Amino acid sequence: MSNQTTVTEFLLLGFSDIRELQILHFVIFLAAYLAALMGNLLIITIVTLNYELHSPMFFFLINLSLLDLGSVSVTMPKSMSNSLLNIRSISYSGCVVQVFCLICFLGANVSLLTVMAYDRYVAICKPLHYGIIMNRRACIQMAACTWAAGVIYSALYTGNTFTIPFCQSNTINQFFCEIPQLLKLSCSATYLKELAALAFSVCLALGCLVFIVVSYVQIFTAVWRIPSEQDHQKAFSTCIPHLIVVSLFVSTAGIAYLKPIHDSPSPLDLLAAVLYCVVPPLMNPVIYSMRNREIQAALRKLLQRF
Repeated sequence: MSNQTTVTEFLLLGFSDIRELQILHFVIFLAAYLAALMGNLLIITIVTLNYELHSPMFFFLINLSLLDLGSVSVTMPKSMSNSLLNIRSISYSGCVVQVFCLICFLGANVSLLTVMAYDRYVAICKPLHYGIIMNRRACIQMAACTWAAGVIYSALYTGNTFTIPFCQSNTINQFFCEIPQLLKLSCSATYLKELAALAFSVCLALGCLVFIVVSYVQIFTAVWRIPSEQDHQKAFSTCIPHLIVVSLFVSTAGIAYLKPIHDSPSPLDLLAAVLYCVVPPLMNPVIYSMRNREIQAALRKLLQRF
């Protein structure tokens, strides 16, 4: 008999059974969450209030900040509330929503980073056609497609995940509903089906990564042909932040999903999940504010108003 119909809740992994450590976890996660919120909201505010930044690159940056706000808000608040209230449970429907939202935001993030690479390619390799190719309508359509791709992919993937029967326990060895951990609870017959879907996801992500790499090979080739040192620096100041963000996202996600899944709670699993769920949304605003001169100038203007 399938346990799928009887599962009403899952038990998430707690960081500790010691009350003092639970409070410490709550405080650390709260500080990181507030820092991520403030950083991304600051980026959105700076770009919105400065007409000079109303360009395709910064339009996509606003969308990236919105996705970061969404992804960090899916996992951290629930984990913080569980530690504060000394509980571990999440409802079945809550787990479904968490998986759907997280995959949606992460999937849209991959698509958006690919679009941002294309934007930089057109800006540097085809500067005379940039205004025509990356016009307002095209940018809105590209952004809408990244969000739509995330929603559609997440709906299909989440639906496929939660149609499988859970024949094991309802204990998830992670602080949120993570797909690899959910697969451990499924029946062996359906495990391969879900594994095939996961492999397809990896292929899509690799396709986006290959597009980004090819774009940057052409970008750097074009940059080295520019005779002016000042133009070199300007081109790099717009490309390097995006390249760092892509590297951070790919490396943290790769560590999380390519590592072996342990049968018992593992500090490595926990660390990997924190890396890709918390670090990119927290660091992306820092990367763009430190490496992009236009953001730095706009931030100084904003601070001078106060």
